[in-house]
Amino acid sequence: MRRGSFRRARIAAIAIVFASIVLTCAVGAGLAADDEKYDVVIANGRVMDPESGLDAVRNVGISDGKIRAISSNSLQGKTTMDAKGLVVAPGFIDLHEHGQQPRNYQFQAHDGVTTSLELEVGTSDVAGWYAEREGKALINFGVSIGHIPVRMKVMHDPGGMLPTGDAAHRAATPEELAEIGAEMEKGFRQGALAEGMGVNYTAAASHWEIVEMFRIAARHGASVHVHLRYAGLKEPTTGLAALEEVLAAAAATGAPLHVVHITSMGLKFTPELISMVEGAQRHGLDVTTECYPYTAGSTELQSAIFDPGWQESLGITYKDVQWTETGERLTAETFEKYRKKGGVVVIHSIPEDAARTAVANPIVMIASDGMRITGSKVHPRGTRNIFEAWTLC
Repeated sequence: MRRGSFRRARIAAIAIVFASIVLTCAVGAGLAADDEKYDVVIANGRVMDPESGLDAVRNVGISDGKIRAISSNSLQGKTTMDAKGLVVAPGFIDLHEHGQQPRNYQFQAHDGVTTSLELEVGTSDVAGWYAEREGKALINFGVSIGHIPVRMKVMHDPGGMLPTGDAAHRAATPEELAEIGAEMEKGFRQGALAEGMGVNYTAAASHWEIVEMFRIAARHGASVHVHLRYAGLKEPTTGLAALEEVLAAAAATGAPLHVVHITSMGLKFTPELISMVEGAQRHGLDVTTECYPYTAGSTELQSAIFDPGWQESLGITYKDVQWTETGERLTAETFEKYRKKGGVVVIHSIPEDAARTAVANPIVMIASDGMRITGSKVHPRGTRNIFEAWTLC
């Protein structure tokens, strides 16, 4: 696959609420001849297009899989769908979705999502990741070459999705760093869309290692999607300090920076982190950010996030951590028990004001941070995806 292009997949169904087939947005299409008949007409819907600013009731004529007309006049179609009271919009893109499985794609298609991207954790095997989905997915997909999984591969870490051994807790040797760099380069040659990075999970990675990873992304004109090194309230390990690290790396290398889930990193300092992103943009840096519309995060209990000092740093305690298998809030005893076992927890740490501030800010994109759909006792993003959490193409 050519780097930077998305793998295309045939969409098996059309969601009436969203014009999921709109892979080519042609809002500027003119009125058609009165006698023209379209394959599909979406009638009476509230058509919203962020590029042109259109927000009005219109009729949409579609032929050969493309929009041919958007009109206030009636249109004739072989098939007509009445979208009165509903929104018709371009297909949505989810920038940050870990549950890249058929079941997740099915829910996303129903929500009007036409492209689902795993750009934070990514993969260490880009070619294999694409091959697993080629010709089988309901929607478009794409992946980053991930610093986390590559570091785990090179350092022979025993963890699953996230590191629990050397990749989390040991600095790379010069030889390992060279091997990590070579694997990242290989991923871009195989079609990675971006570089994924989760410094909070690879806390022993040096600042220079991070800069080197940014240099690789810059050589490929790729953005770096970063889970910041710190998420906390105590200096010097605050989200503000962590943002400073990657802003400096972006400025020094020229690689575009994307900060993932800024609310779970900034916590009560979320407005200050957003202001830093705004300031960087005003001064010419290519920096963007996202959030999910929840007051709770979720991760693996055995990860480096919960290394000693997590309570003071995050401003929470055991009762704010929820074991997803049972729904129970943890105690000191169950924390130790389940940390040894390993599994997913929900972390109730994001102030509601921070979440509301981020969602309302126009520079903050919405991305689901979705997980594999496994059942009811998980974070909402792992139960089903939500249509309000997508970024418009």
